[in-house]
Amino acid sequence: MPTKYNKYMAKRDYYEVLGVSKNASDDEIKKAYRKLAIKYHPDKNPGDKEAEEKFKEISEAHEVLSDKQKRARYDQFGHAGVGGASGNPFGGAGNPFGQGQSFNFNGQEIHFDFGGAGGGLDDILGSLFGFGGAGGRRRPMRGADYRTSVTVDFKEAIFGTTKSINVEGKSLKLKIPAGIDDGMSIRLQGRGGDAPQEGGSKGDLYVVVHVKPDKHLTRDGIIILSEEKISMVDAALGTEIDVETVDGPITMKVPAGTQSGTPFKLSGHGVPFRADGDRGPHIVTVIVETPKNLSRKQKEILEEFKKAKKRSIFG
Repeated sequence: MPTKYNKYMAKRDYYEVLGVSKNASDDEIKKAYRKLAIKYHPDKNPGDKEAEEKFKEISEAHEVLSDKQKRARYDQFGHAGVGGASGNPFGGAGNPFGQGQSFNFNGQEIHFDFGGAGGGLDDILGSLFGFGGAGGRRRPMRGADYRTSVTVDFKEAIFGTTKSINVEGKSLKLKIPAGIDDGMSIRLQGRGGDAPQEGGSKGDLYVVVHVKPDKHLTRDGIIILSEEKISMVDAALGTEIDVETVDGPITMKVPAGTQSGTPFKLSGHGVPFRADGDRGPHIVTVIVETPKNLSRKQKEILEEFKKAKKRSIFG
């Protein structure tokens, strides 16, 4: 039956990619990666597209499996648990729109490129002499591109918002699309400098978006991450906790016997990544706190528990 996460299922298992078992040690993963990376590195296989794709796949697998937290999430949730590294349908890790590219998202053009406005011999020749390199045809010069920035809150970046920006003393309404990430820029065509000659076009305006960090939540691509601390007793007996999400507090059940570092997935509470509102997950890592300053009574109870456990083991 199709699900919203079918895009993850098309990916090969990361352990299979590196040729190691799911119980492989960190050292085994590192050795397997190095061996394959040397074999398929683009420098060793110039012009070989298949080797290039293989190298990307190997690097992606190593990025996840060499990180303890990402590996734990992958082991429990599969590719959907590591969307920042691989599950982003728009392309690069942490940047769904791809560096050096423009992408039309919900009617807004998003750009991720902090290089110069020009790109290639045609642009250089055109800026100097007013003609392009293709056939030497003359073309009208365009105005300069402008750059500015805007700051949004963490939740505003998740759900989208509208901000006012000032350009040359003029106030513009800027639509921030849902799911935009820190460092991306929005291109406003024709909002840059005037053309230097008749018949030319105005330049563009690039607005770099800065996202304020949240106190409790972090982001990894389309996944939102957080940690919740619970007591040793609650971990042993099980409990319910209120988890802060971008949608507000949600009650989450923690089963009895939960170990510290266990991740739990809240589906559909992550970052929007499609125009239809599809969203990634919010993954909550539970941290079990060990008490430091125990009262005499608490120590007696734990001592009794310790003795009872020994008796159950030895008869």
